[in-house]
Amino acid sequence: MNLIDFFDRAAARYPGRDFAISDASTWTYGEMSDFATRIGNGLKALDMRRETKCAVLSRNDPLAFAAFLGILKAQGVWVPVHTGNGAAENQSLLEFFDVEILFYSREFEDFARQAKARLPAIRQFICLDTASEFAPGLHAWTEKQSRTAIRLDWDPEGMCMLRGTGGTTGPPKGVMNTNRNFACTLANFYARLEFDAPPVYLAAAPLTHAAGVFAWVTIAFGGTLVVHRKFEAARVLEAIGRHRISMLYLPPTAIYALMSQQNAKDCDYSSLRHFIYGAAPTASTKLREAIQLFGNVMTQCYGQTEVPTSVTMLTPAEHLDARGMVDEKRLLSCGRPSPFVRVELMDQAGRIVDQGEIGEIVVQGDLVMKGYYKNPEATTEVSGHGWHHTGDLARQDENGFLYIVDRAKDMIITGGFNVYPLEVEQVILGHPSVQDCAVFGVPDEKWGEAIKAVVELKSGHSVDAKVLMALCKQKIGSVKTPKSIDFVASMPRSAVGKVMRKEVRKPYWEGRERQVS
Repeated sequence: MNLIDFFDRAAARYPGRDFAISDASTWTYGEMSDFATRIGNGLKALDMRRETKCAVLSRNDPLAFAAFLGILKAQGVWVPVHTGNGAAENQSLLEFFDVEILFYSREFEDFARQAKARLPAIRQFICLDTASEFAPGLHAWTEKQSRTAIRLDWDPEGMCMLRGTGGTTGPPKGVMNTNRNFACTLANFYARLEFDAPPVYLAAAPLTHAAGVFAWVTIAFGGTLVVHRKFEAARVLEAIGRHRISMLYLPPTAIYALMSQQNAKDCDYSSLRHFIYGAAPTASTKLREAIQLFGNVMTQCYGQTEVPTSVTMLTPAEHLDARGMVDEKRLLSCGRPSPFVRVELMDQAGRIVDQGEIGEIVVQGDLVMKGYYKNPEATTEVSGHGWHHTGDLARQDENGFLYIVDRAKDMIITGGFNVYPLEVEQVILGHPSVQDCAVFGVPDEKWGEAIKAVVELKSGHSVDAKVLMALCKQKIGSVKTPKSIDFVASMPRSAVGKVMRKEVRKPYWEGRERQVS
């Protein structure tokens, strides 16, 4: 199956069923199919080649998802652009990923104008809302396009999505996800999720990230998307009861916000079947509270962009023991391997470790990405011994449940978003008063991990933490801005003078068995 086949099959079977509901509009499967077909034909009329890169810059919106469907129908590659990134970072992403067509919502008109001036490779701009001086409006543009159905040959190795993993010292890594990857992802969910009716999924987290994968799980079941432009805790609680939401995904920080609402205990959650969490460590105390509040519906999914979303799963039933009580130990687990993927724990020598030993989570199978875009060296680096290396260290118990204990890589996962310390460090080091710094994640009940910066100032200099935070927000966006900054007289350094980030980090994690919150 190509990824678009899952939508086309649902549209053929249920043309009158609601596909997407938002504040502004409601779309049936039949209406969305016709609209996406016209987008696809319009893109083909632009002489799109197979795997032409097409970016979408928008908050959650059925029109943005329609653009995604149209891109797939034209056999293009969807490049999701996160609205929380800084403008410079998104421009670099569009350039490095060789984007030729940009769909964008009107609120990002200034960004689109800058991109048009600076990125000549983008040959077509299309505004999702209304026409601008250099871009047609999506509705008017599609009215001119053919409604002829598009049939594509099976293309299992065809790239359908190109997603950035975040900036490092060089260009962002681009994960090449194929039709085969997503067919495997959806097969895993077909096998593990149980529904007594087509799901009604609330898309409140950004569709550019994991929430977008779960939208496809919904489509594969012929379900309905209820689309919120952004996460608002009060609106989510109201929507669950009003729309009879049966599936919901949120990162831990958003779940905690729901539970803190004054009326949280008064809302109707009887429709929920799967409240999916993941993308960041979840505090076990908070998870226990969530089960008490929402019911036995919490469902954990572990994966990463390179192996989308379904390496392991912890189903609602697996959160409980044989007596039907919350299993306190199991709350620390990320679940058992999914049916259609091979998962092992490996040591640095390439040996599969014994049960109970700590090793790196490695993955084989159709779930594994095609590779990193224009970066064969990085692809080789994560593909040692014939396995994809996740960078996460774990142990496995006698029942096959995995427990993550540390992260081999330095990446921080905060509120469901990936942040690379070096990128933040470079911004802070750009301030004239800063001598050196170290950035890492620290335990945080709300964010899973909160970004912490420890800074050493130049002799005789001073700077307020708020100034450095404002600099980070300007340069790389609020998601990557440290939540707190500590100042020290001097940093621990190696024999060659390199700051030892792990030594700086250690005091903030003392007394914790699990070293990634």
